[in-house]
Amino acid sequence: MTQNMDSKPVVKRESKNKIRVEFERTALSERLKAKYLSTYFLKRAAWFIFRFLLLVGIAFVVIEPFITMIASSFTAPEDFVDSTVVNVPKHLSVGIYKAIVRDIHYVKMFFNTLGLSLGCAILQTFSCCLIGYGLAKFKFRGAKAVFFAVILTLAIPHGTLQSAIYYRFRYFDIFGIFKFFSGGLTSKIGWLNTVLSKIRILPYGCQDGLNMMETVAPLLILSACGLAFKNGLYIFMLRQFFRGVPDELEESAYLDGANTFRTFVQVILPLSVPMMITVFLFSFCWQWTDDFYVPLFFATTKPVLMTNVAQSIPLPSLQLIYKNVTGGSARYARAMRYGCGLLASSPLIILYLFCQRYLVQGIERSGIVG
Repeated sequence: MTQNMDSKPVVKRESKNKIRVEFERTALSERLKAKYLSTYFLKRAAWFIFRFLLLVGIAFVVIEPFITMIASSFTAPEDFVDSTVVNVPKHLSVGIYKAIVRDIHYVKMFFNTLGLSLGCAILQTFSCCLIGYGLAKFKFRGAKAVFFAVILTLAIPHGTLQSAIYYRFRYFDIFGIFKFFSGGLTSKIGWLNTVLSKIRILPYGCQDGLNMMETVAPLLILSACGLAFKNGLYIFMLRQFFRGVPDELEESAYLDGANTFRTFVQVILPLSVPMMITVFLFSFCWQWTDDFYVPLFFATTKPVLMTNVAQSIPLPSLQLIYKNVTGGSARYARAMRYGCGLLASSPLIILYLFCQRYLVQGIERSGIVG
C-alpha cells in the first residue's frame, strides 16, 4: 500500500490479488460470516428491502385502480349483487363492451376523434416548430416580450379566457372584412357556405362576421396559429431544443445557397424528429381527451367524440339487465363507466407503447429535465 499527495491510502493491484487469494483460502464458514454478517452488508440489505417495499407500495397505489377498472368492466351482471365478489369476478362477461360499441357508436366516435386529433396535432406541431425556431435562432425587437407572452399562456387558466374565445369565433372577422361585405357576400358565395356547412367546416351566412360555433374550424385555426391548448408548453420545449442545435449547421446551409425556410425544412426538422414526435404525442393525447374547447365550441350540439363517451351512460341495451338483474346496483353503473373509460383511453395506451422511445428522447433533449 502507498499514499498519494492527499495522504489517502491506495491499494495496488498486487495487494488486491494477494488479499483475494488469502480470502479464498480461508474456510467457507469464515468467508460467509465475513461477507453476510458484516455491518456493511446489513446496511445494504436493509436499504434494499426499504426501497423494494416502497416501490411495491407506490406501484400498488398506481396500478390498483386500473386493475379494479378492468376487472369490474368484465364482471357479469349477477356478480354485482353477490356480496362475496369484491374485485375479482366469478363470471366473466363482455356484455358491457358490446353495448358500448353498439349503443354509443364507438367506431364512428373513434374515427371522428382520430381525424380531429390528428389534424390539430399536425398543425400544432408544425406551427410550434416555426415559433420555437424563430424564438431560438433569431434576434429581433420584442423577442423577450413574445417569449414572456408564451410563458404567460402557461400560467393563465383557460377558463378565464372562455368568454373572449367564444366571442372571437362567434363573430369571427378579419379586420372587419366579413362585416363590411356581409350584405353582398352572403348572396354571392351562398352556395359555398352551404357546402362548407354540410361538411361541418363553416356555418351558413356571414352576418356580423362568421359564426364558427358548432364547427371544428376554431380548433383548426387555433392549432395552426399556435394558440391552442398547451401550445405555450410545446413552444417552450421546441425553443429549448433548437437553442442546442449548433449554429454551424445553419451557416453551412446558407453558404450552400439555401434560404432560411429551406434550411429549416431540410436541416433543422430532420434533426428534431424525436422532439417533434414528443410534441405530437402530447398534442394528440390532450386533444383526444379535450374537455374544454369541444364543449365551448359545440355548446348546443354534441359531436360524436371521445369526450362525450361518459355522457352516453346508462346504455339503452343494458337497461333491462341494469334494473332486473342488478336491481339498480351502483357498482353496475360504475362498471359501465369503467368500460367507457378503458375504450376511450386504449388507443392512447397503444400509441404510447409504440412511441415511448421517441417520447423519452424528446423530453431528454428539450432541456426540461437533467
